Amino acid sequence: MIDLLETVQDRVVPPAPHGAVSMSVVGCGYLGAVHAASMASLGHDVVGVDVDAAKVAELASGRSPFFEPGLGALLVDGTRAGTLRFTTDPAGAPGATVHFVCVGTPQRRGENAADLRHVDAAVAQLLPQLKPGDLVVGKSTVPVGTAERIAEQMAAVEPAATLVWNPEFLREGHAVEDTLSPDRLVYGVPEGAAGERAVAVLDRVYAKALAAGTPQVVTDYTTAQLVKVAANSFLATKISFINAMAELCEATGGDVIQLADAIGHDARIGRRFLNAGLGFGGGCLPKDIRAFMARAGELGVDQALTFLREVDSINMRRRVRMVDLAREVSSGSIVGRRIAVLGAAFKPHSDDVRDSPALSVAAQMSLQGADVVVTDPQAVPNAAAKWPDLVFETDLATAVRDAELVLVLTEWPEYVALDPAWLTPLVARTRILDGRNALDPARWRAAGWTYRALGRR
Repeated sequence: MIDLLETVQDRVVPPAPHGAVSMSVVGCGYLGAVHAASMASLGHDVVGVDVDAAKVAELASGRSPFFEPGLGALLVDGTRAGTLRFTTDPAGAPGATVHFVCVGTPQRRGENAADLRHVDAAVAQLLPQLKPGDLVVGKSTVPVGTAERIAEQMAAVEPAATLVWNPEFLREGHAVEDTLSPDRLVYGVPEGAAGERAVAVLDRVYAKALAAGTPQVVTDYTTAQLVKVAANSFLATKISFINAMAELCEATGGDVIQLADAIGHDARIGRRFLNAGLGFGGGCLPKDIRAFMARAGELGVDQALTFLREVDSINMRRRVRMVDLAREVSSGSIVGRRIAVLGAAFKPHSDDVRDSPALSVAAQMSLQGADVVVTDPQAVPNAAAKWPDLVFETDLATAVRDAELVLVLTEWPEYVALDPAWLTPLVARTRILDGRNALDPARWRAAGWTYRALGRR
């Protein structure tokens, strides 16, 4: 049997002996649509299954229901080639032998714990379709113990089917790249012959990535489930650490960018994710660290993760501090001030506005009496649907016209590259707040602008 902690560097992965794999992808939201299209681009025969008929129709026509660079082209190529199909029929992939579960696990309303209703529904939908030898592959981010429970459910219905937990590590805006060229592959498998066979099947699925040298970790269910939440918790901690240093820099007159550069030269620390600013948001990091804390409490080891409470707290304080900074540069009051907010998505190259720090700041300023206009290259429709009380504008020049203060809250390339000379005649006051430390302070100050940023003099 393969050692459960063995990596791909320790053994030779043979080329796929039987070519394409016939698979279904249950759940065609962000994760599922990207995974389905990417697998089809590798030559596999893929059927995406989702309960949302409108979403299925859009995907089947080769259009993406959300913005993700590169996804549209894969959808068009796959649907035209016939290797990628979408359906609302739970039994719509009768020839599939591998079934990926790619549904969301949002935060429960009023709680920190993960809501597993979509996972449970996906599994219930799959169970009647399972055949001997089928592989069910969980990719959703779930609390530890979920895979073990699903494996028991499967064993009661089809003992000859096997569960694998294969967590995703996608970055929004780079999801296609991360699927086709992952930085690691993690398989959580059962012991014995079933686990060995599951590894062999997944090696066929990911043959191209493995041939390119992608590191692979084969482990147990528990560790595989912990890997994703542990990784997200570490990244969140690193971001909040540098933002805590930004708070100290603001109090002492230090410069957090120079501080990050200096400590980032230490190979044990590294410079990545030491970018002080407005903090993290989106549909993963915030809810995943909260669900991790909640599950630790259920297991009686909540003290092990108490530090994540402060990580979450630091992250949320950055949003409040941004509003305070807007007030400071507006002579103590933002009431009646026209303020342009550049950015609505939680990060660039995405139209995802879930837990967006930019929209949180915009909403707080609006509630405090400011005349706020929000713009974004991609996320305005989603933002307007979620925050109907805010004012949105798709045209940048219109959004900043007569503004007394401009806030850059999502570091889209077009905002980072803005020419202050172009902006000057459009605004009422040349004052800019850099919520992402993405602009060149010297350039803006030389153009006559008042420039302020979190954690900098």
